[in-house]
Amino acid sequence: MRLVITGRRNARLVDLASEYPDFLVPFSGDITDSLFQEELVRYSTAELGGIDLLITAAGAGAVGPFFKSSTETMRKVFEIDFFSPIQLVQKTLPQLINGRTPAVVFIGSILGNHPLPLHSAYAAAKAALHGFVGAVRPELVSYGVDVNVAVLGPTQSEFWDNLISGERADWSQGRPLSAEITAAAIVSGLERGVPVVIPGWRAKSYILLGRIFPSLIDRFVCWKRRSFAEHQSFAEHE
Repeated sequence: MRLVITGRRNARLVDLASEYPDFLVPFSGDITDSLFQEELVRYSTAELGGIDLLITAAGAGAVGPFFKSSTETMRKVFEIDFFSPIQLVQKTLPQLINGRTPAVVFIGSILGNHPLPLHSAYAAAKAALHGFVGAVRPELVSYGVDVNVAVLGPTQSEFWDNLISGERADWSQGRPLSAEITAAAIVSGLERGVPVVIPGWRAKSYILLGRIFPSLIDRFVCWKRRSFAEHQSFAEHE
């Protein structure tokens, strides 16, 4: 198996590919650029001799109160988290349909199931992505293309270092699941042909609570935000 990996930072891709030269092929560019998407599909098809698997792993977030956010910021989040993945899948479909046991993996989020304050753009984009996946899965399966969505909780990555705006709230510092465990869960889901993968017990617990007792999450978040604000105020007075 060989993979074409893509991202904006060419040096990072080249360094990673150098560790697995027989496995990874770097190809850098802006995934929100429609022309680059087409070039990526052409390059991957030529380099690999076809496309059997597409993982849409690009993502970005913005943190802050909705009343202070800009439409431009929300559009950027949607461009990366929603429009780019579905556009890339659409451009790749002709190759996938002719692939060997072809599959698509979308990267979702627990916030797409139950949102949190200060993450309105990200939560909305992921909710839209989840809805899209549910709608197109039967369509693509009819062409022989498996569709999987990985609903992730906090995961070891550079996500928080590359926010479009804002910074991570201190009250939402969750312990991240390792990238290795997350990847292993996604691969297992592909092998078993399950439509939804939720890596880690914390993400599973969050999803379950969001379904059967959503108000409990809301109350806990309100309590945690209030407790942190009071602690911060006390520290400032000292």
